[in-house]
Amino acid sequence: MAVAIAATLAAGAAQAEVKDVRISKGYGILYLPLIVMEDQKLLEKQAEKAGLGPLKVNWLMLDGGNVINDAMMAGSLDIAGTGAPGFITLWSKAKGIPNVEVVGVSGLSSTALWMNTNNPAVNSLKDFKSSDKIALPGIKTSLSAVILQMMAAQEFGRENYAKLDPMTVGLPHPEALAALTAGRTEITAHFTSPPFSYLEVKNPNVRRVANSVDILGRLTMDVTFAPKRFVDANPKVVQAFLDALDEADQFIAKDKAAAAEIYVRSSKVKTTQQEVLEMLEDKDTWFSTTPEGIMKIADFMHLAGSIKAKPASWSDLFVPQLRTRSGS
Repeated sequence: MAVAIAATLAAGAAQAEVKDVRISKGYGILYLPLIVMEDQKLLEKQAEKAGLGPLKVNWLMLDGGNVINDAMMAGSLDIAGTGAPGFITLWSKAKGIPNVEVVGVSGLSSTALWMNTNNPAVNSLKDFKSSDKIALPGIKTSLSAVILQMMAAQEFGRENYAKLDPMTVGLPHPEALAALTAGRTEITAHFTSPPFSYLEVKNPNVRRVANSVDILGRLTMDVTFAPKRFVDANPKVVQAFLDALDEADQFIAKDKAAAAEIYVRSSKVKTTQQEVLEMLEDKDTWFSTTPEGIMKIADFMHLAGSIKAKPASWSDLFVPQLRTRSGS
């Protein structure tokens, strides 16, 4: 009798999990695991495998931490891919507030962010003048914005981490690419990830003057996160998502050419399979559900006053399913 009741309760718990999930991704190579997941319907497959039955997955394109945070707070988004700083900001603001708290679901990816410019007078971060305008998505809170602050702290001294902030302009990567290469707007630089970084330097008037990995080392730059209430209510869906993401990472590692083809087919930015393959073979580009170097970002943001509540360790930021992994 007890066994029958337990089985009934277990079945009820499975049925209580959502049958419709909303996931956002952004522009660029950093979102490739989510792009592969969507194209290959890996979450649907893992949900079926977990006994959840048919799961409808709705994909949204959202770029910039502020836009994503607003959608999450409005309840129109279940899981989001975003820059690590945007997630850490929201985690800190929402910590301890019932029905508002968020939690990291996984690490996602990393690559080198390049500072590209069309200004012949600029050869390093130290050469930027107040007349220069640096495009990036989400002023102060986006991945590019915070990584640029971290680089400025290294270059100009910790107390001068915000030195380049007055020059930044919020612009989605595709629009910034068009502005920088055209050279007819106020935009004189773009701090960005592949494929935009690679496409820009193919223009004879654009040069790379800084590389984030050279200055900061290896860091997980993009993560996925969700409302804590969603994670608590849907543990099997969350596990299926993690399994699907692991599968997407394995797909990319095993067949970069196929992953590049998927990216080209799904991207609105005109690029070739060979160009994307070159980016995937870059030693600074990697994909993993295990977060790496997240505490380095969180420590900086706390030091800069961007967040008030600081996690004690990387695992405080993420779902319990990741705690057996070797994150940092």
